[in-house]
Amino acid sequence: MGFFKKIIDGLKKTQQNIGFKLKQLFKVGVFDDDFFDELETLLLSSDVGASATLEIVDLLRDRLEEEKITDPDQAMNELKDILVEMLDTDPFEIKSPAIIMVVGVNGVGKTTTIGKLASQFKNQGKSVVIAAADTFRAAASEQLEVWAERAGVRIIKHQEGSDPAAVVFDALSSAKSRKTDVILIDTAGRLHNKVNLMEELKKINRVISREYPEAQRKNLIVLDATTGQNALQQVELFNDAVSIDSIALTKLDGTAKGGVVIAIREKFGIPVDFIGVGEGIDDLMPFDAESFVEGIL
Repeated sequence: MGFFKKIIDGLKKTQQNIGFKLKQLFKVGVFDDDFFDELETLLLSSDVGASATLEIVDLLRDRLEEEKITDPDQAMNELKDILVEMLDTDPFEIKSPAIIMVVGVNGVGKTTTIGKLASQFKNQGKSVVIAAADTFRAAASEQLEVWAERAGVRIIKHQEGSDPAAVVFDALSSAKSRKTDVILIDTAGRLHNKVNLMEELKKINRVISREYPEAQRKNLIVLDATTGQNALQQVELFNDAVSIDSIALTKLDGTAKGGVVIAIREKFGIPVDFIGVGEGIDDLMPFDAESFVEGIL
């Protein structure tokens, strides 16, 4: 299946929710206050978020007035341009050696995302090792081991309940001795309380900075698109603790509210670099603003 077709199929629910309604709204060709009120309601109902919605509506209003646009297709193209400009970002690139610490709450698809990333890097000819540093969730490392096997990469793990930072230390030592290109670090999504979890992540961060300062660093958060606005709170929480560089948004094929991508980008300025549009090992797609906007509209 082609890249674009995968995106279109994965965003079908969002497209049916927002794309169809937008076409109906624009088709009338009357861009008055009622039109913009309806557009605002539509965007909010798709989890675009209040701040991003107001920005989009104001920009569109200004452009239609300035360029005296009355044609529905032209007006829709202006909306597409605004959305692409808001979402556009540089492609996700890494330089070896690279360390990607993957964070996020339990249940968002962290394990599968790590497996899919490992597979992508391996297919690019890079050597990969996974550090199973979620030692608190029962069977977490076993699930990760299955994905590591599928991707054909190494995994470093300790016993359940052991110190996550010690797992990371061993993985870094192994990676350095073997000149491994990419180290993917799984982390816990829940401990006894949020403070403990965040302190654990900070400790892992310190170990990485001390043991492998020359490596490129990325802190990637995995979010479940079906949780909508809750995803924003998760970004805020983890960003305060470890400074997030990148976002992988999973389960976009399971929600009609894919507009949350726009809300996240507008609020935090952190790029959504990957979107999950299925369960397969190849269903984690690099984010492309134009394809995404075409997919939802």
